[in-house]
Amino acid sequence: MFKPNIGDADRVIRLALAAMIIVSSLLVGHPAFALIALIPMATAYVGVCPLYSVLGLHT
Repeated sequence: MFKPNIGDADRVIRLALAAMIIVSSLLVGHPAFALIALIPMATAYVGVCPLYSVLGLHT
């Protein structure tokens, strides 16, 4: 459907960012804040970033 536009390094960075968001949300005491981590996790898993597609970026 969509052509992948996220490279391996970008995927690793997105997964690390998601992990940091989850850990920090649990440490602060707002576990619902961890739902934001779903965005970088999903784009890393699928390999497609809609924002990159709009901007014409490809990593």
